[in-house]
Amino acid sequence: MSTFAGIPSEAFRFYAELEANNNREWWLAHKGTYDSAVKEPLTLLLAELEPQFGPAKIFRPNRDIRFSQDKSPYKTAQGAFAATQEGVGFYLQISADGLLIGGGYHSHTPAQLARFRAAADAPASGEALQQIVDQVAASGFSVEGEKLKTVPRGFDKEHPRAELLKHKSLSAGVEVGEPEWVSTPAAREEIAARWEKLRPLVEWVSEHAAP
Repeated sequence: MSTFAGIPSEAFRFYAELEANNNREWWLAHKGTYDSAVKEPLTLLLAELEPQFGPAKIFRPNRDIRFSQDKSPYKTAQGAFAATQEGVGFYLQISADGLLIGGGYHSHTPAQLARFRAAADAPASGEALQQIVDQVAASGFSVEGEKLKTVPRGFDKEHPRAELLKHKSLSAGVEVGEPEWVSTPAAREEIAARWEKLRPLVEWVSEHAAP
């Protein structure tokens, strides 16, 4: 079986060109590049990361355009997600901008959101989350997620974790671009190291705000 050798520069170039040629004719003419430069290396990489982070899913390249005014048929980035629970886990993305590495959760049912807020409000679990988020930010990640403009009803506006309570989803990501290591086998360890920095966040969500 083949081993992961890196993500080639053709992968990022493919998406730069796709942004200017987002149509079926161009895609079919360049599908070989997608398969060899994007899909195959990503598949091999995720297989090698599976023992540490669990199985990952590579997202479909086609956009769902049924309810969108933008009828461009293809996504201009290739994402993959190693889920620890539904909507919770570790994320990887290849685009014209390079490599993005992230993790956290994006799904939020009303029940999940209620659990998240209760845990962020509670002193022990809430303070633990604040420490995790601060460490993640100090490690160079951007803390993101869907947020309200104000503290949700029922919570003190001066709450010590007011910013966390505004979150409806919580994730962190870092755009590493296209460093030299990305096209080598060392990419596996570089990505794994960053996912490990996000593991406390993923595990906190899994414990306190499971879907």
